[in-house]
Amino acid sequence: MSTTQQGTHSLAFRVMRLCKPSFQVEPPFRLDPTDLFVGEDIFDDPLAASNLPPLLSTHVSKSTDSYDLTYGNRFLLHHPSDAMGFSGLLVLPQSFGAIYLGETFCSYISINNSSNFEARDVIIKAEIQTEGQRILLLDTSKAPVESIRAGGRYDFIVEHDVKELGAHTLVCTALYNDGDGERKYLPQFFKFVVANPLSVRTKETTYLEACIENHTKSSLYMDQVEFEPSPHWIATILKADELPPADNSSTGEIFKPPLLIRSGGGIHNYLYQLKLSSPGSAQVKVEGTNILGKFQITWRTNLGEPGRLQTQQILGTPISRKEIELQVLEIPSLINLDSPFSVHLNLTNHTDRELGPFEVWLSQNSAHEENIVMINGLQTMALPQVEAFGSTDFHLNLIATKLGVQRISGITVSDTREKKTFDPLPDVEVFVESD
Repeated sequence: MSTTQQGTHSLAFRVMRLCKPSFQVEPPFRLDPTDLFVGEDIFDDPLAASNLPPLLSTHVSKSTDSYDLTYGNRFLLHHPSDAMGFSGLLVLPQSFGAIYLGETFCSYISINNSSNFEARDVIIKAEIQTEGQRILLLDTSKAPVESIRAGGRYDFIVEHDVKELGAHTLVCTALYNDGDGERKYLPQFFKFVVANPLSVRTKETTYLEACIENHTKSSLYMDQVEFEPSPHWIATILKADELPPADNSSTGEIFKPPLLIRSGGGIHNYLYQLKLSSPGSAQVKVEGTNILGKFQITWRTNLGEPGRLQTQQILGTPISRKEIELQVLEIPSLINLDSPFSVHLNLTNHTDRELGPFEVWLSQNSAHEENIVMINGLQTMALPQVEAFGSTDFHLNLIATKLGVQRISGITVSDTREKKTFDPLPDVEVFVESD
């Protein structure tokens, strides 16, 4: 869309977007001659299946004679590719078209002199204006165009890597002397909107799942989809097992074919395993940093036009760690009824200060329900202080009083110095056997 200020000017800008042509597709009304005579179930008969094809092929070869001037065969499929409708021609773009984030906007600009007089000392500027910035694409202030004759023109090409969404304005201005020697200023504005070609949806637990969706009207061939983790994370992409080539060649390692994501909502999923880069990263995790990283995506369209997109930082689930974390390290594989067994536990201090000493005991599930698995011996175990970001291992002796699948529940830790009780350990199921 072009807009200009009111007034009479000798010069005028014309803008054409430079992009690859498209294939001319004309779906033809053509058919297979077999369909005119028989149905598709005719070949269920063994006799017809053996005799009919040679008969039809002879008839078709006669009717498709190149010297047939009646054009009686113009609706017949001479080759399976005829049904696709490709004429072998390319079509130049008929409109400005859609522009997507990550593409390179390339435009052919022509400034025309439609008057009967020569325009002299023409200073031309072209810039892209967005909501946040103005980017200069061309400036001839230091070397003005000496003259543009009557009926003549001056052409140039500008390029811009599109890095912002939303409304964009291509501003073309010309400062020149007209036929009367008057200095005139011509501004023209060409507006367009930049859309998002892809949407990246992520799900994060121990793994990060990314779903890449194509919002454009053409298929995209993904050259690169790379996740760049933040410094505190290591990301490993997980792929399905792929069979090696039969000839054991290394071609697949040298040339990696691009991944096709079809137009109009085609999707492809990527799965990454996330791990902390070092034990020291645990402190960062406690402080609540949940930046996982960002994606670098490059692609090409059907005719090779490149595109590049970098996502914003992807945030994981907000991290709210407990001050004290109690977890089970090992449980015996064989637990007998009324026989003591030992559970290996770990107590971790996630704060930046020393905590403890602690007491460990088994709390009751409810007032009317007794624990099936109980502590064997002293009902309270004393643990020493745990340093900042440190941990300690200990063993708790238990005994089961019923057969079958039972739960170890109610293992609780309290800080005797701060008089603070922490959440109990989540229930753990065990199987109790008879002797």
